[in-house]
Amino acid sequence: MPNRLAGETSPYLLQHKDNPVDWRPWGEEALAEARERDVPLLVSIGYSACHWCHVMERESFEDSDVAAYMNDHLVCVKVDREERPDVDAIYMDAVQAMTGHGGWPLNAFLTPEQVPFYAGTYFPPDSRGGLPSWRMVLEAVADAWKKRREEIREGGERIVPRLRGGATLAPSAQPIDGRSLDAAVARLRDGYDAPNGGWGGAPKFPAASVIDLLLRRGETDMSLGTLRAMASGGINDQVGGGFARYSVDATWTVPHFEKMLYDNALLARAYLHGFLVSGDAVLRRTCEETLDFLLRELRGPEGGFASALDADSEGVEGRYYVWTLDQLRGELGDLADQAIAYFGASERGNFDGANVLEARGPEPAEREEIRRRLLAARGPRVRPGLDDKRLTAWNALAIAALADAGAALDRPDYVEAAATCADFVLTDLRDADRRLLRTYKDGTARLNAYLEDHAFLLEALLVLYEATFEPRWFAEARATADAILARFADPDNGGFFSTSDDHEALLTRRKDLEDAPIPSGASSAAFGLLRLAALTGEQAYEHAAVSQLRLVHELAPQHPQAFGHLLAAIDFYTGKLGFEKRLDVPFGNGDRWVEVAPAGAATTIAIVKPRPGEATGIETRIALSSSDIDADHADLKARGVDVDDEVSRMGDPVPPMFFLRDQDGNKLFVVQTS
Repeated sequence: MPNRLAGETSPYLLQHKDNPVDWRPWGEEALAEARERDVPLLVSIGYSACHWCHVMERESFEDSDVAAYMNDHLVCVKVDREERPDVDAIYMDAVQAMTGHGGWPLNAFLTPEQVPFYAGTYFPPDSRGGLPSWRMVLEAVADAWKKRREEIREGGERIVPRLRGGATLAPSAQPIDGRSLDAAVARLRDGYDAPNGGWGGAPKFPAASVIDLLLRRGETDMSLGTLRAMASGGINDQVGGGFARYSVDATWTVPHFEKMLYDNALLARAYLHGFLVSGDAVLRRTCEETLDFLLRELRGPEGGFASALDADSEGVEGRYYVWTLDQLRGELGDLADQAIAYFGASERGNFDGANVLEARGPEPAEREEIRRRLLAARGPRVRPGLDDKRLTAWNALAIAALADAGAALDRPDYVEAAATCADFVLTDLRDADRRLLRTYKDGTARLNAYLEDHAFLLEALLVLYEATFEPRWFAEARATADAILARFADPDNGGFFSTSDDHEALLTRRKDLEDAPIPSGASSAAFGLLRLAALTGEQAYEHAAVSQLRLVHELAPQHPQAFGHLLAAIDFYTGKLGFEKRLDVPFGNGDRWVEVAPAGAATTIAIVKPRPGEATGIETRIALSSSDIDADHADLKARGVDVDDEVSRMGDPVPPMFFLRDQDGNKLFVVQTS
C-alpha cells in the first residue's frame, strides 16, 4: 500500500511511495505528529538522479523489518533537495558541522522543534568500512532519545546559530576595490591543476562560474585549458553531448553519470564565452552540442526543461553510456578503427570492463557520422530515469544559455527556445496572485519560489531582452527585480535572504552565499540588479546589489572557487565605476559589440567590429553627455550615424534607447545612460 508520498509530484518522492517506511513529505502534518508523539524526526534528503540514494533505498528503506523500526521510533520525512533547497541547506550545514563532510542521501535526526542532533549521509545495511549499519544508527538514536532527550534538546540549541549561513554577516565599511580580483585570480592559479585542467583532485566538479570570471578578467590559460580538458574527457558525453555532474577522478575521465540541467546550462555559456574570446571552434561545437542535448533530451512539450537524467539504467550506474570494443566495431564497421583511436577505447576498458568514451586521440574527418551511428545504436538501450519536474531557477539558467548562444552564434532556434521557455515560466509557474512558484510537473505548479528562482530569472530575462529587444522581457525583468527588493532584501544588514518574507517558518532564515555548484541566489541577485541599474539608471537597484557585495567583498577574493559569480558582479561594478568596460551586446550575426566607458558626466559609445579575441578597428565613437534625447539624436545624425527614430522612445518601463546602424547596415542597440 502506498505511503503518504503518493500524492506528491516530485519524481524523487514518488520513487519512495511504495516503501514500507511510512514516509511523509516535509510540512506541518509531520512536524505536528513529532510534537504530539514526542519522538525525533528523521529527515532523509536526496534527489532523483542520486545513485547512492537509490542504493540506500534498496538496502534499507525497502526492508520491512528496518521500516517497522523506523515507523515505531521516528516520524520519517522524505525531502527532494531540488524542490526544497531551504530545508536541504539547513541540514547540510548541520551534517558538515557534525562530521566534516556532506553529500546525499543526507539523513538528519531532529528534535520535534526541528533542531538537528545527529546527521550523516549514506549508511550501509551492515557495518563496513568504518561505518555503522543503518539499524545500529537507528537503535542508538532511539536509545539516546529515550534516556537523554532533555540533554539532547539543550545541546542541539548550540548548533542553531551555525545554521544561518551568511545571515550573521555585517556589511564591511571598506571600499569595494577591483584590484582584489587580481588576488582572486592569483589564488585560483595557486590551486590550478595544470596537467588536467580544473581545480582540486578527485572527485572533480566543473566550475562554470569560476571559468566565466577568469574569461571576464582576460585570463585564458586556466579558463580555456579547463574548458578544453573537460570537452575531451569522459565527463562530456562524446556521443550525445551534455556533461555529467562530476568526474570520479582528477582527469575528467570517468563521470558520475547523472546529467543535471543546471550544469549543462552553465557550462554551455562558459563554452560560448570561451569561444568568443578564443575563436576555438571546438569550444563553439561543445557549446552547441550541449544545448542540442538539452533540446533533444530534457525539453518538454510546453517548452520547459526537465531537471535531470539519472546515473543508473537497469539498476547499474553508467550502463547506458559505456561501450565495449565489440560494440563499437559492430556499430561502426569501417569507421571503427579511427573511432576507437579517437575515443581511446581498449579491450580492458576504463569502467568495469567497458569504455567511457573520451576524445583525446586524432579527430576523424567522419566524427559527425560516427556520433550519429553511435547515438542511433544507443537509442534502444534502457534509458536512465528522467526527473521531469521543471524548476524555475534551473529553467532560467537554460533561458540565459539559449538566448546568449542564439544571439552570438546566429542560432534563431536557440533564441526561440529561450523565449518559449520564458513564456512557460512566466505563465505556468505562477500562483493566483501572480507570484512566482518553484516547481511544475504534470500541469501543476507548487511551492513558494526562492531567491534563486527570482534572481536567475532576472538575469535570464535581461539576456533574452538583449537577444531580442522585445520590451516585454525587460518589463518582466523589472517586475522580478522589484519582487526581489520587496520580499528578499535585508533592510538591516543588507544582502538578501534565501527565502521570502512570507515563507513558512523554518529553524532559521538563511542567507546562502556560495556559488558552487551553481551561483547563489544572492550573487545572482546582485549581478542582475547591477545590470538592470545600468540599463535604467534606478539607484535603488544598485544600492540593493551593492549591499550584497559589502557583505562578502573582503571574503570572496580569498575563496574564489566558492564565489565565482559574486566576484564577476564585483568586476562588473568596479569596471562601471572607473575603468573602460566592454558591455557584450549580442545581436545579428554576433560579430559586433558595444563598449561603454564612463568619462565624467558623459558616456562614450564605441561600435567595434572584432575578430575573435581582438578588435580590428573602431568605426565610430560618440560621447553622450546630454540628458536630452533629441539633442543626442541630432548629435548622432550630425556624425553620420543612422538613428531609428521610430523605436527610440519606447517608454516606460523600457529606458530611452537608440538603434544605431554601423557602416554595414547592422542594427546596434545602445541605451542612453548619461
